[in-house]
Amino acid sequence: MYSQRYYTLSASCPDRVGIVARVAGFIAEHNGWILESRYHSDNNNGDSRYFMRIDIKADSLPFHLAEFRERFRPIAEEMQMQWQINDSAVKKRVVIMVSKQEHCLYDLLARWQSKELDIEIPCIISNHDTFRGFVEWHGIPFHHVPVTADNKEAAYAEIRRLYEEVRGDTMVLARYMQIIPPDMCADYPGQIINIHHSFLPSFVGAKPYHQAYQRGVKLIGATCHYVTSELDQGPIIEQDVIRIDHSDSVDDMVRYGKDIEKAVLARGLRYHLEDRVLVHGNKTVVFK
Repeated sequence: MYSQRYYTLSASCPDRVGIVARVAGFIAEHNGWILESRYHSDNNNGDSRYFMRIDIKADSLPFHLAEFRERFRPIAEEMQMQWQINDSAVKKRVVIMVSKQEHCLYDLLARWQSKELDIEIPCIISNHDTFRGFVEWHGIPFHHVPVTADNKEAAYAEIRRLYEEVRGDTMVLARYMQIIPPDMCADYPGQIINIHHSFLPSFVGAKPYHQAYQRGVKLIGATCHYVTSELDQGPIIEQDVIRIDHSDSVDDMVRYGKDIEKAVLARGLRYHLEDRVLVHGNKTVVFK
């Protein structure tokens, strides 16, 4: 991205004439310098909606973000916008949740440590104690919150408490093998990100790669999506696939699957953190 500080305005509204002119005109009136702008019009069954994402050089404006919000609000209300504007200087706070599979966790921490993902990780939560030493070696608080058939309500109340306590912006399920309860999905829409293999819904349940091997599949992949109350059916952020053939064993497929899962999760998380993802119903517009 850019070397200087910038604000990112992302918005959607009913489509109409003059949206870009109105928004860009407002920025220009205050000598704002637009670094990048992306737009998309979507007409679905007569419900025409407009999406935009604009990066603005922060020091080109004569006021701070709070005043920008106040001045822009009348325009947003007039155009019936769903909108937000964020400051690149404020790092997003990402809470990672994991079970016993390590590949996505390891990859995210490596990207965080190298500043490739310039985020804060205030804590990591797991339903197993397996990665405590590894996480604490990185200087990150680790919370073991067991989840059983008898304690789910209390366990998720504790997870919610921890997330609120550390002021989390995003919750990433880095192969967290538990189902998030509907009330949490409803309370944190567009904040919980999951990764899963792209066999769904073909090979549900245990050992999907073994099932796929038995069927002789030729493509395997991964899907990064927002979590909703409908299991693994939330708006898709990012996907990818790789081709395999008859010579690949189950172990090969598992290894390929892990590689693509961590890459797709990292890309999807980055798009989310950079405000490149706009959700409309169960679809997304992703300005890459």
